[in-house]
Amino acid sequence: MTLVQRFERNTAGRDFCVGDVHGCFDLLEALLAQAAFDKAVDRLFSVGDLVDRGPGSDLVQEWLSRPWFHAVRGNHEQMVVDTYKHGGDDWLHVANGGAWLLGLPETEQRGYAELFDDLPLAIEVETAAGAVGIVHAECQAKSWQAFCAGVEAGEKAHVTAALWARSRAANEDSTPVEGVAAVLVGHTPHNRLTRLGNVFYLDTGACFGGSLSMLCLNDWSVSSARGTR
Repeated sequence: MTLVQRFERNTAGRDFCVGDVHGCFDLLEALLAQAAFDKAVDRLFSVGDLVDRGPGSDLVQEWLSRPWFHAVRGNHEQMVVDTYKHGGDDWLHVANGGAWLLGLPETEQRGYAELFDDLPLAIEVETAAGAVGIVHAECQAKSWQAFCAGVEAGEKAHVTAALWARSRAANEDSTPVEGVAAVLVGHTPHNRLTRLGNVFYLDTGACFGGSLSMLCLNDWSVSSARGTR
């Protein structure tokens, strides 16, 4: 399992990063059409939480099989791993939108857990502006490099922060994360894409009647698609 996945600069096309999809893959399709996404040369990254709450969680396997799509593991993927691979109670996952998995055969449930367990906890992408870090919840280390080292070493504090933390957002902490041009996160919903220091919060509540937001890493432009749910 690769806990931190690194990508060289895309010199042939563009790179994008999308916020928490939560099963709203119809909105993601709309965003890609809006951006004239070129599957031959462009790349799409995700801050995780691809599943639960929205209507299309069962499409996640298809999306993760696409060679141009790369996601970090969110806390909702982690709940699937904890429940269906490590034998945890399913009440927490069900209470957070995971009922779609309950009626599936045990082999399929475990298949989703194995798929999500293979996702990295962090991604680093080289861009024209420098390295950009992607993690689901927060980087709580002073530098991106220290955070990645902690994640790769399996240090509980860094792994937990990657999946669950909200303290930077709650405290409106604008202290920059050193060693990267930007850090892109989801997990904590905002009404619109929000920036604190060099940390960009991409979750804009698609599954709660808000919008799904996507950031272009080439020109830092933001696009969004709003559903009717």
